[in-house]
Amino acid sequence: MDDQNKNLILATVLSFLVILGWFLIFPPPETQQAPQAPAAATEATTTAPAPTATATSEATEPAATETARLAIDTPRVSGSIALTGGRVDDLLLKDYRVTIDPNSPLVRLLTPVGEKESYYARYGWESDGTVASADLPGPNTVWTQTAGSTLTPDSPVTLSWDNGKGMVFTRTFAIDDNYMFTVTQGVTNNSGAPVTLYPYGVIDRHGVPSDTQNFFVLHEGVVRMADGQLEETRYKDVAKLPVIEAEGGPAEIIQVTQDGWIGFTGHYWQTILIPADGQPFTAVTKHLVESDIYRTTVRNQPVTIAPGASAENASRLFAGAKEWETLRYYQDEQGVHGFVDSIDWGWFYFLTKPIFRVLHALHGIIGNMGLAIMALTLVLKIIVLPLAWKSYASMARMKELQPEIEKLKERAGDDKAMMQRDMMALYKEKKVNPAAGCLPVLIQIPIFFSLYKVIFVTLELRHAPFFGWLKDLSAPDPSSLFNLFGLLPWAAPTHGTLLATVFIGVLPILLGISMWFQQKLNPAPADPAQAAIFAWMPWIFMFMLGGFASGLVLYWITNNTITFAQQYLIMRSHGSKPDFFGNIKASVKRKPKAANDAKAPKPDTKK
Repeated sequence: MDDQNKNLILATVLSFLVILGWFLIFPPPETQQAPQAPAAATEATTTAPAPTATATSEATEPAATETARLAIDTPRVSGSIALTGGRVDDLLLKDYRVTIDPNSPLVRLLTPVGEKESYYARYGWESDGTVASADLPGPNTVWTQTAGSTLTPDSPVTLSWDNGKGMVFTRTFAIDDNYMFTVTQGVTNNSGAPVTLYPYGVIDRHGVPSDTQNFFVLHEGVVRMADGQLEETRYKDVAKLPVIEAEGGPAEIIQVTQDGWIGFTGHYWQTILIPADGQPFTAVTKHLVESDIYRTTVRNQPVTIAPGASAENASRLFAGAKEWETLRYYQDEQGVHGFVDSIDWGWFYFLTKPIFRVLHALHGIIGNMGLAIMALTLVLKIIVLPLAWKSYASMARMKELQPEIEKLKERAGDDKAMMQRDMMALYKEKKVNPAAGCLPVLIQIPIFFSLYKVIFVTLELRHAPFFGWLKDLSAPDPSSLFNLFGLLPWAAPTHGTLLATVFIGVLPILLGISMWFQQKLNPAPADPAQAAIFAWMPWIFMFMLGGFASGLVLYWITNNTITFAQQYLIMRSHGSKPDFFGNIKASVKRKPKAANDAKAPKPDTKK
């Protein structure tokens, strides 16, 4: 076997094994149906950390009741605030629909108590014991609207509640043009005695969301930034946290000294509590087992209010889409430290983040995400071109050395040690690296996985169209051989099924063809086993990648096409004109059957 073919086989098999392992270990995500939590439940008494005294219990779980509401209406969201509890529990995202059908429902982010998969944000106060829990506003307190009628970017709304014992509480909601609420809690103390209170904010999620994909490449669950340290905890891991009796179950308590935030993140949407910048706070993650509620809490520092005095605490609530530009704006312009990292960039963040930035910039210039992916592929190939050129040039020089290597084989005979020693001496003399041919494939493997992460995780690829039938580059190619790509009057198989794996679409077929063309720049190996591996490899990849996001398959096709051109030019520059069409003819030409030499020899009749 010549060394060039050894390198090609090694690189191809390595690439195949990596992608096969990925496909087997991390199969396409499946939707998991989560159990629905009870409409009403009660949390055990909890103790909030306090530097001077023991605080009263955090507000209990709200009951499912009909309530008056204040409307929310902005350019990007709509919904309402429940006057019972004064909570933000009804929110739709105007710019996003459930499917690519323009008539499909808007994406719902927050859902009221009592409905399936309730999900909401609420606020309140805890006491150090100077005020009874019943005299503090709770989740079932009925608030009175005192200012504003509809929450808009230009019109905040204010709620008020008088506890009848000399204390008046207010809650003012404001919202910007995107997804950021500002919630200002106020209290006026006319009780005649000083009181110490702890303002808090809570996000409650009833049960694990049914659209949770439980896919390794995607984080869904709690996300927290604490003094520059990002922490991600999946729902199943929240339930496995150590039990803290004061919190009523599995919980984790983190003291944040300067800046941070905490909340829930999903595939494309998130809800995050953001205390005032520079303000110390306590971040709590917990699972209420009996009611199956996942909860994140921000407990702020205590506030002491003298008789006749007032106090306020302002914090923010992000409830919306994980748009990179929007998150970057809040991070860079509004002081939400590390907010872009709420997008799950993964272990290879040092690749995924710059790759996405380039892709985003190209999309802004070109206006079509599919063309942007193709342009990104070209940019990546240009960046690694010096190394790739050196690798392909080394492969070409290896081919030039084949006559000398054949002479070494003849001279060494069966002495493998001598053959190996003489070959290494020849490589050293000619300054050829026999392993360099593997580098192009080894380089593109981490790029492939990073781009896969970008396409799968980032919102900007969701429902991004290309041309023709490709309406969503984050989803697999919807065309199928099963109905001759739409020519026959029946639907294509559902992705994830055996039929869909067998009856692939147009893009996967183009992928197989592009790999096959790239392979035909070189003649097939003389060894039958090697030739068989090469012959089957493109078509195995074709079926394996058929269920991947069409944007990723588009990248691979583009990459193969550019690599084909690179290899052709490099081989020509070294005086070797690839016999592309001759190699294709040789691969499809039927081999002649063995002739008479295969017949048994006639018996010797001589005596």
